Amino acid sequence: MTHNIHLVGSIGLQDSDTVFRTLADILGTSAKRYPDGETGARHYWVIWQGKVFAEHPGFEPAGKCAPVHPESRVMEKFQLRDGVNPADLRFSSIGYAEEALNSYQRFAELRDAGVVPAGTRFQVSLPTPLAVVAAFVAPDRCAGVEPAYDQAMRDDVETIVAKIPNEDLAIQWDVCFEVVAHDGGMPLYVGNPLAHAAATIGRMTALIPDVAEVGIHLCYGDPGHKHIVEPKDLGTSVRFANALVAGSPRRLDWIHMPVPRERNDEAYFSPLTDLNIGDTELVLGLVHNTDGLDGTQQRMEVARKIVPDFGIATECGFGRRPAESIPALLQIHVEAAGS
Repeated sequence: MTHNIHLVGSIGLQDSDTVFRTLADILGTSAKRYPDGETGARHYWVIWQGKVFAEHPGFEPAGKCAPVHPESRVMEKFQLRDGVNPADLRFSSIGYAEEALNSYQRFAELRDAGVVPAGTRFQVSLPTPLAVVAAFVAPDRCAGVEPAYDQAMRDDVETIVAKIPNEDLAIQWDVCFEVVAHDGGMPLYVGNPLAHAAATIGRMTALIPDVAEVGIHLCYGDPGHKHIVEPKDLGTSVRFANALVAGSPRRLDWIHMPVPRERNDEAYFSPLTDLNIGDTELVLGLVHNTDGLDGTQQRMEVARKIVPDFGIATECGFGRRPAESIPALLQIHVEAAGS
């Protein structure tokens, strides 16, 4: 059996050109979609969005909050300045569309030159607005700020789908803080993180034409290559997957779920018996550099007892890994995909 290789997003290489060339050289057509690696300032997920709030005239520093995990970064928080009405708040640019368009240009050049395989899609990974707002806004101001940031993200999505040929495009939504909060790993300003995520994804996917692909990355975080909270099993991921598929006004093409390196027991995978996502591709993040091909194959063997077919990936992006470790990690994907 051959398994599709999925790349969550970040890849710890120098720039997008290096990412595309490395993926083409090692993975070739084994991966349907190539991300740009979220290189440079974007390597640590949403951290680069701090400048959006720091440079916005409507915000001022509000001090630092305790990290949600010992390995997490201590984040500067922001609050609205006196006199700023949340209903009037606007963000002129948050940068996701600009980064996507710049990277797509290089992707298309390399594909047209025969470096990137024909038929490969360009993957854009985006956080939910809640994640960015919760990361940078003082907790008692988050609910008022999210609608404005949500609109800015929708504006960027509309720009992306208008300027990148949709037959080349795949958009992935990273759903992290909602998953972590659902399992008690962090406080959030919304009462029902799952319902909030489903409403957000439904609103965002409605902007994306059917010609483009859309997928979901369910995540428990990766500070210091450790989860913010450890999943008991895939139960929460299955609940989120079922709700996101049911709530999306268009097809979801894949849903990625994390598998900790310590979990090669059938109990972890058993909730997949309740998965109800139709033709949406299931991707299991069970590739780990720590125990390499042998450990990855063990987890795959156990997963097959529950589900016969799935794509493979790492649990999270690997943008924080040393560049010299990336080729070997990708090679594990290749060897596992054919096993």
